[in-house]
Amino acid sequence: MYNIKMDKITKVIDNYFEGVYTGNIGKLKSSFHPNTFLYGDIKGNEYIKSLDDYLEGVQNRKSPKELNEIDKMEIISVEILGNTALAKVHLPMLGFNYYDFLSLVVIEGEWKIVNKVFTHVE
Repeated sequence: MYNIKMDKITKVIDNYFEGVYTGNIGKLKSSFHPNTFLYGDIKGNEYIKSLDDYLEGVQNRKSPKELNEIDKMEIISVEILGNTALAKVHLPMLGFNYYDFLSLVVIEGEWKIVNKVFTHVE
C-alpha cells in the first residue's frame, strides 16, 4: 500500500515539476487543490498568493525551459501518514535556489497539493 501511495504522490509532484519547468498551467493546476495558498520567503521578501494568482504569475513569465535551463528539480523526501503526506522538494531555477514543503492530501480519491511553503536559500 505504501508503494502505491508513493507512486501516486510522485506523479503529482512530477506534474508540478513539469508545470513549473515548462510553464504548463494545466499540469500545475491539476497538481493543486483549488483552495491552495502559497507562502514563501524570497530573499527576505514575504510571498503570499492564492493558487490563481500563482498560476497567473507562472503564465506571464518565461519558463525555465524557454530560458534553456537544465531541469534539476528533485524530490528530497516524502513522509506519508494515512491519507496525508509532506514532501520536501528542491527547485533550482530562474536564478533562485528554491526549497518547497508541499502538503498533500487525498481529496475525492486523488492526491492533491493543498499547501506550499517555500524559501530561497543562498
